[in-house]
Amino acid sequence: MASIGHIAVGMAAARVYRQGQRVRTRVLTSMLLWSGLSLLPDADVVGFRYGIRYGHAWGHRGATHSLVFALALACAIGLLANWLRLPALRTALVAAVVVGSHGLLDALTDGGLGCALLWPFDTRRYFAPWQPIPVAPIGRHFFSSVGLVVALTELVLFSPVLLYALWPRKRADR
Repeated sequence: MASIGHIAVGMAAARVYRQGQRVRTRVLTSMLLWSGLSLLPDADVVGFRYGIRYGHAWGHRGATHSLVFALALACAIGLLANWLRLPALRTALVAAVVVGSHGLLDALTDGGLGCALLWPFDTRRYFAPWQPIPVAPIGRHFFSSVGLVVALTELVLFSPVLLYALWPRKRADR
C-alpha cells in the first residue's frame, strides 16, 4: 500500500477521537499523531537492512501487522494516555482500530506475501478475498510511474475517508 490509505485512517481517527471532548492539541497535531500510529506497523521494513527476510515472522507484513500486535500496542497507549490524563479507554480503543486497520488494509492489496494477521497463533499470511488496492513499490522504487499510479488509486479509493477527516467542522469541534 502506498500509505495514503493509512494516513487517511489516522486523520479520520483524529476527528473521531476529538469529537465531543476538550482536546489540548491542535487538529493538525492530532492528525499527524494518529496517522503516524497508523503507519507504525510498516516500521518492520527496517528489518530488511538487518537481514530479516520478508517471509520471517518479524519480516515485512509479519508480526507488526497482526491483530495481537495492535491490541498490545493499544493497551500500552491506553496506559500512557492514563498517565497523561487523557481518556485511557477511548484512546486505547481508537489506537486498536487505527493500528489493527493497517494489516487489514494491507491484506486488500494485490501483492507481497500477505499479512500475518493471526500471529502468534498462526504464522500463515493472509490476503482478503477481494484485493482492490495495488501494492506499492518499496523504497525509492515508489518514486516511479508505478508508484504514481498506486498513489492516485489510493487517493480515489480513500477519498471518502479523507473527506470525512477534512470536512469543515462546527466551531466547537475545532
